Amino acid sequence: MRALTRAAAAAVTALALLLSGCSDDRDGREEDGAVRLSFQSLAWQKESVDASKQLVQEWNAAHPDIQVDYVQGSWDNVHDQLLTSFEGGEAPDVIHDASDDLADFAYGGYLADLRGLLPERLTADIPEESWRTTTFDGGVYGVPFLQEPRVLIANSRILKASGVRIPTPDEPWSWPEFRQVTRELTAKGRYGVAWPLREPVSVTLNLGLSAGGQLFHREADGKVAIRFEEGDQVVPATIRHQVTTDRSAARTALGMGGSDTLPGFFGGRYAMVPLGFAYRQQIVEQAPEGFEWTVLPAPAGSAGLAQGVSPQTLSIAEDSPYKEEAMRFIDFLLRPPNMVRLAKGDWMLPTGTEALADPALHTDEHGWATGTALARTLRPAPAQTVRGYPEWKDKVATPALQEFYSGAIGIDGLRRRLADDGNRVLARYQR
Repeated sequence: MRALTRAAAAAVTALALLLSGCSDDRDGREEDGAVRLSFQSLAWQKESVDASKQLVQEWNAAHPDIQVDYVQGSWDNVHDQLLTSFEGGEAPDVIHDASDDLADFAYGGYLADLRGLLPERLTADIPEESWRTTTFDGGVYGVPFLQEPRVLIANSRILKASGVRIPTPDEPWSWPEFRQVTRELTAKGRYGVAWPLREPVSVTLNLGLSAGGQLFHREADGKVAIRFEEGDQVVPATIRHQVTTDRSAARTALGMGGSDTLPGFFGGRYAMVPLGFAYRQQIVEQAPEGFEWTVLPAPAGSAGLAQGVSPQTLSIAEDSPYKEEAMRFIDFLLRPPNMVRLAKGDWMLPTGTEALADPALHTDEHGWATGTALARTLRPAPAQTVRGYPEWKDKVATPALQEFYSGAIGIDGLRRRLADDGNRVLARYQR
């Protein structure tokens, strides 16, 4: 997530949720008979917050019988905050989250199954690949609406001066070619790449799909097993070689978040930085005058440019007494023109086919065209429907990958940690 801005907002969020609440009365009806819904949004960039609040105002003006209260949430603590609100019977009616955070809530009975509520227009407009990210045991527990591919943000001047081949979505670099390019871009006082891997799990798993990695495998009995196979090794091995063997990747960046790498990127210390697509907004705002940068596709493997994503989602609390009204509001938020507004505000891609075709998202400016070209290659993140994933990620995978990338353990040690230790964690959730 975006720790730079969200961390500063975390304390304010907790107070806002306490003061605003969702409703003192779970019935949520005003004295005049109007329904009152609460919408907890995790928008955090100013453009995105403004777009979300404006859409709520437009809805309220047009629907006096169904009024929506905007409640500001935070990505920093959303899982724990939602769990507390669910157990306390005070969950928002409409919940903004990410698809990789929904499994435990869906299986726990906290989220409404949206089948029977979803309008046909919305179902048809969003591709099946996206719907898979919010489908658990056949039920649909969220509407995926924004997604963010990982891309390479590169210093255009360094790239041009080096003479390396410039990749495109149609002719991307392979992982071996990417490793070679980073060696060529490395010079005195400059690294070819900086991998911000303070949170290494989603980066490793999602980019691993390009090399055929899957890691999580659902067996015939429906249970999930972790297997660290050849395709799963390509991305972590490439990064490890860049850091420890080639010295083409900055070791100091391993403990950084994406925003932390930007000063060094602007200063020419790193030629490229793999970042989420939305980081372009920070680059536009923070880059020094005259700084030239470009957006390149992430490297491709045996599965092409495939990469995993966990779209942002809108769900409805199971306890909400006004599920149909909540879905009407979600349908309004995600009409194609509105979805484009939300996507532009968050500097991300819409999932909706009609919104994605909007000319505003196909301009070369700020790399929009590169991002939209990658939309067809996006797949559900490997752990999307795995119960116990948050615990595996925090207690097993994050420390194991951090140790591997720093050189403290080898590939066999990484396999034992991710698979052997990981399967013991998942077993507790699959009894």
